[in-house]
Amino acid sequence: MCTRFLWSSAGAPGSGNVLVGRSMDWFEDTRTVLAVRPRGAVRQSAPGDPGSFEWTSHYGSVVSLMYGEISVDGINEAGFQASGLYLAESDYGARDTARPALALAQAIQCLLDRFETVADAVAWLQQSNVQIIPLDIGGKPGTGHIALADRSGDSAIVEFLEGELVLHHGAEFTVMANSPQYDEQLELERRYAGLGGSDPLPGGTDSPDRFARAAYYSSRLPHTRDEREAAAYVFSVIRNASAPFGTADPVRPNVSTTRWRTVADLTASRYFFETTDSPNVVWVKLDKIDLAPGPELRFDPQASIEVSGNVNAEFLAA
Repeated sequence: MCTRFLWSSAGAPGSGNVLVGRSMDWFEDTRTVLAVRPRGAVRQSAPGDPGSFEWTSHYGSVVSLMYGEISVDGINEAGFQASGLYLAESDYGARDTARPALALAQAIQCLLDRFETVADAVAWLQQSNVQIIPLDIGGKPGTGHIALADRSGDSAIVEFLEGELVLHHGAEFTVMANSPQYDEQLELERRYAGLGGSDPLPGGTDSPDRFARAAYYSSRLPHTRDEREAAAYVFSVIRNASAPFGTADPVRPNVSTTRWRTVADLTASRYFFETTDSPNVVWVKLDKIDLAPGPELRFDPQASIEVSGNVNAEFLAA
């Protein structure tokens, strides 16, 4: 379920346009809608849990809401981006009510609402000792890991294994897929030609195959300072790391059909969305939309194939 990669278009981390491409692979239609979430919203981290805490959104954001409810991907107005991907190996530990609780369904939104940089988000995760509360997603176990990125090209992969926070923080951690856990993904990547090994580049839809293709092709993208070219290049790689219709495995949600893709341009504050059941790409320009306190706005990219391009004006109050 899903692949993610981070790329800086002029070569060095943070140079040119900094973009994140991600795919969402799932065993059924995710009925995903886009939401513009303004500043000033008050949210609860884990309603009903004694460790639940409250925050007020400091940054406005645009997010992809899986099943119309769960923030699984998005970017905020500061150019900070977060993605949630499935990870069967995640283990958040037995609930320790002495620790603050953060429902997995709220994790991406919590980070987008509160942080401007990867370093700030990582510091909070380390210092708060927060515990993730898993959820059920479409009848499947809701366990995952999180990828973070910002305009400087900084990156972090956040996992919880055996109840403990495990971090890979640095601009070198550009690619993430699903199983196995991240340190093992990095080892598997080195098997392939062009990535340190001699095995031929794989063409399958299993997580290690998608990881290897995203790593290989993103490392070979031509440099550019043209915003349009940069977005097109990222789309070309994330489409290559996608899974066609007919490849879903109902037993393994991490081996599923790609339902949609996003490309987030952190430098240009532009968020592209492409659903695989429609030929159109739509996008939101965050610096051209009102993010002042007010109602949440929503847009359903699957509602009509007549809508494409900039959809800032298509959002309606939720």
